[in-house]
Amino acid sequence: MVEAWHSFLGNVKLRRFTVLALLIAILFLIKSMLSMLLLTFVFTYLVVNFVRFVHKHTKIPSSILVIVTYIVIIWGLYIGIINYLPQLVNQIIKMTDSLVQFYNHQNTTDFYKFVNKYVSVSSINEQVKKGVTLIFSYATSIGSMAFTFFLSFVLSFFYAVELKQLHRFSQNFKTGDFAWFFGDIEYFGRKFVNTFGVVIGAQFSIAIANTIITTICLIFMQMPQILTLSLMIFIFSLVPVAGVIVSSIPLSIIAYSEGGFKQVAYIIIMIVVVHAIETYVLNPQFMANRTELPVFYTFVVLMVGEHFFGVWGLIVGVPIFVFFLDLLDVKHIGKNKKAVETAKPD
Repeated sequence: MVEAWHSFLGNVKLRRFTVLALLIAILFLIKSMLSMLLLTFVFTYLVVNFVRFVHKHTKIPSSILVIVTYIVIIWGLYIGIINYLPQLVNQIIKMTDSLVQFYNHQNTTDFYKFVNKYVSVSSINEQVKKGVTLIFSYATSIGSMAFTFFLSFVLSFFYAVELKQLHRFSQNFKTGDFAWFFGDIEYFGRKFVNTFGVVIGAQFSIAIANTIITTICLIFMQMPQILTLSLMIFIFSLVPVAGVIVSSIPLSIIAYSEGGFKQVAYIIIMIVVVHAIETYVLNPQFMANRTELPVFYTFVVLMVGEHFFGVWGLIVGVPIFVFFLDLLDVKHIGKNKKAVETAKPD
């Protein structure tokens, strides 16, 4: 029995596979907390890397930079909620009204009359019940997401501000009979930061750049509800490849309701240009260690990710897939020293 145990400990591949399987099982058991864990990781990764960048050029203590960063974020959220949230709500209402008017206008055609007649024959009561249930579901989801966002924000703050202390305390786990276990966890942690973190961080940068460029174009095109459209574009831009395609649908509908096919043509040209900028400028710039996945693989990963993780799967599906590619030695991402050192404190 002792020999088998020592043989297991000596077999690094089998040992790490066992540890990884155990970690996946634990994550499955706490799947209700995955949103909080992922948000905490994203917040922490972005803030810690920003603080390290500023600290490198200013030499201001990291703890002070972390506190100032979070104060600025909270101040920005306060200003956004007070000044821009009412405008955002009003623009969402106006956009909904414009889409309804667009539908009513199209409803005069024979095709839409046929569709409307078919729908009216169906069980109206059941549809109403489903609609009410959906409204309550959305309201609950928004409240739950806000609470998750708050907890993740607080956890990321404590992690970032106590990064050195956490590192020193974590070294205690590397002593004792189970040092191998925590060593393997650290190995997977570094891999996770080195792949998932690099990809998701780059995707956020690309999404911000996409949103700024597209918003400027929409302003020149005099499109309505700019705030709402900008928020929608940013959310869709977090989804690799498919986000550009999906965002073109509501943009085209709104453009058609505002200016007809001519405006739709401008929207399509703008999307093509922005997508070209993303492909040939932003990806090489922000994702120096880019995934370079074929489009087919990307779409398959997005579909599987959405099936298992819902909306989160569309955002984190590709980074998780890249993480496993790195573990399996199929494709290594982010092997430069700077990316690796993001797992270490200053």
